[in-house]
Amino acid sequence: MKTNPKIDSLQLMLTDLRTRNEAIRHKAAFKGCQPEFQSLVTKLIKQLEDDLSTEKKLIRD
Repeated sequence: MKTNPKIDSLQLMLTDLRTRNEAIRHKAAFKGCQPEFQSLVTKLIKQLEDDLSTEKKLIRD
């Protein structure tokens, strides 16, 4: 299968966002912005999943 740098980078970023980074989450909790932080992570994951889906579709067509 051919590699696609854009698909690879989207998949890596999604993996990174889904990985529980305790140091960053601790900072968000300390600053009192944990709900806002989690909301932003969720939005980013959704956007990246949509971009990944679009890229995969373009390759298939």
